[in-house]
Amino acid sequence: MAGTDEDAVAAEDDALYVLTAVLLTPAKFPSVLGDDYPEACAALGLAPLSDGYGLVIGQDGEGARWTVVIDDVSLVAVAIASWDCGMEYDLSPDERTVVAALPGWPLAVAVAAPGVPAPHDPGPEVVEGPPLAPPDTTVWGPAQRRLGADEIALQWALWRDQIDDADFATPGGATETSEGTDEVPEGMDTAEEGEKAEPKGGHSGIRRVLAEARAYVETPPPLGRVRSSFASGDARTLRADGPGWSLVARTDDIAFVLLDEEPGEVLPVGRGPELPGLLEALDKMAVRPS
Repeated sequence: MAGTDEDAVAAEDDALYVLTAVLLTPAKFPSVLGDDYPEACAALGLAPLSDGYGLVIGQDGEGARWTVVIDDVSLVAVAIASWDCGMEYDLSPDERTVVAALPGWPLAVAVAAPGVPAPHDPGPEVVEGPPLAPPDTTVWGPAQRRLGADEIALQWALWRDQIDDADFATPGGATETSEGTDEVPEGMDTAEEGEKAEPKGGHSGIRRVLAEARAYVETPPPLGRVRSSFASGDARTLRADGPGWSLVARTDDIAFVLLDEEPGEVLPVGRGPELPGLLEALDKMAVRPS
């Protein structure tokens, strides 16, 4: 996503050349920033308003990195949709919608504004305290785990094709296995162990995740911990996160689990007798895009 070369908004009495924009709402936020919406807001020092924010990311005339936070969420949503369709859109928020102008970028941005110095953080003579910086994703941890779950949600068909349903059909209720594959995106591997959505047997990490996910149905977690988005047909794509884990599933299919304690591994969870009901219950209480 990128704006045109002429896009600019006001920030700290200087022009901001817009490079990209993202939504920060309960239903859609940069998951690399946190397991839920309040945590993502806290990473930017923002209050978790129910309507959310739009984050406009760019450079000023000196090339310094800035993130302008606005409360006109619909404007940013329209801009993102236009850019995704390959259309130009002049993202120029009204100054009255600006909530904050934060130094630095909270996300990695691979492009730069033409005609200005290379991207750099504003100096201490301009701002106090450290500027925003993207979370470290060079080593496996919560940020990388959540990015991995994002990738699975975006490339569901690719990941689903790595799993043979026959691997889940072990007679007699034995623990199921799913063979690994080399044909997966770099940095993550399909683990050799999967299991039914049952509390007995199988992978202890998966049992813990399923138990915590079931607890969400009884006691709602922080806003944004469980999100539901569109999928093909009548299905929904579910995303749930918790302390040390992420789950991605389709309501009509299986689930994948990622754990902090298992770097780079993707654990498939078969439908079994309980997973369909759990996914249905999670979908009913999940936050959805408006």
